[in-house]
Amino acid sequence: MRLLMLGGTEFVGRAVTEAALERDWRVTVFHRGHHASPPGVDVLTGDRTGGRQGLVALADRTGDWDLVVDTWSGAPAAVRDAARLLAGRAGHYTYVSSRSVYAHPAPAGLDEDGPLVTGASPDEDGADGDVPYDRAKRGGELAALDAFGDRALLARAGLIIGPGENIGRLPWWLTRIARGGPVIAPGPRTAGLQYVDARDLAGWILDAGAAGLHGAYNTVSRPGHATMGELLDACVQVTGSDAELRWTDPDALLAAGVEPWIGLPIWLPEGELYDTLFLGGHARAEAAGLRCRPVEETVADTWAWLRERGGTAPQRPDRPIVGLDPRLEEKLLAR
Repeated sequence: MRLLMLGGTEFVGRAVTEAALERDWRVTVFHRGHHASPPGVDVLTGDRTGGRQGLVALADRTGDWDLVVDTWSGAPAAVRDAARLLAGRAGHYTYVSSRSVYAHPAPAGLDEDGPLVTGASPDEDGADGDVPYDRAKRGGELAALDAFGDRALLARAGLIIGPGENIGRLPWWLTRIARGGPVIAPGPRTAGLQYVDARDLAGWILDAGAAGLHGAYNTVSRPGHATMGELLDACVQVTGSDAELRWTDPDALLAAGVEPWIGLPIWLPEGELYDTLFLGGHARAEAAGLRCRPVEETVADTWAWLRERGGTAPQRPDRPIVGLDPRLEEKLLAR
């Protein structure tokens, strides 16, 4: 198979590229050149924020591809321009989207037929300021569908973790727990999580694209695939630290000013946002072959990757830095 990866040097894009290489596929990576590409790929360089002019290297390249995978999360005009350019040169186009495209609040169990965010357009180019994430992803979907129709696959992911993470959520928990001592843990231990390991997402994307699947799929685990307790226990286990998890009532955390998702990454108290992110419909992707590895494996492999990097994870510049302020943690522990 011949794969064109738009991106391919970080996190999900890199996981897709590496999975394709493991299958002995021929891989071309088109990216801005900010990070090194995996060895064994053909490299094309360009900046998609530059409109069609930024796609010159792609336009000048001779040959076709069986599959295109696109992880773009900025203004959707970049997806529009690339998809239109490739519509006659590629057999299938997978756009890595997000469950953020559903109208808020998304109730528990919402499947792919749920109502979508309004106001999105494939033509938004960011000239009037940053495009909100939900509209950017929905606009990217519309761009892929417009150019490829029933040859377009929309992989609507939720929380993505695993080796290569450049958002900082699981890396923060691992590095904090590795320091040892008492650690604030957001209760209850039994709170279920819904997510996908980037490598499981990558493998499914390649399988689904090769099979010609099209339309939208919520590419997440079943709700409760792991619990918050199982995730943090795995962090203690793999780091070998003497960390003591101090399980704390969510109301106490909120009263103290702890920000869910950001201050304590991955954690959400019960409510609309929890239902949206951790209780989404998953059956369609599961029926189409999505399998999610045990949380212990994801945690162990992420820790091994972090140690290879000297304990420091990359940080996307367009995402907030996550983690609990040490001063606030001290106050909470003192209580």
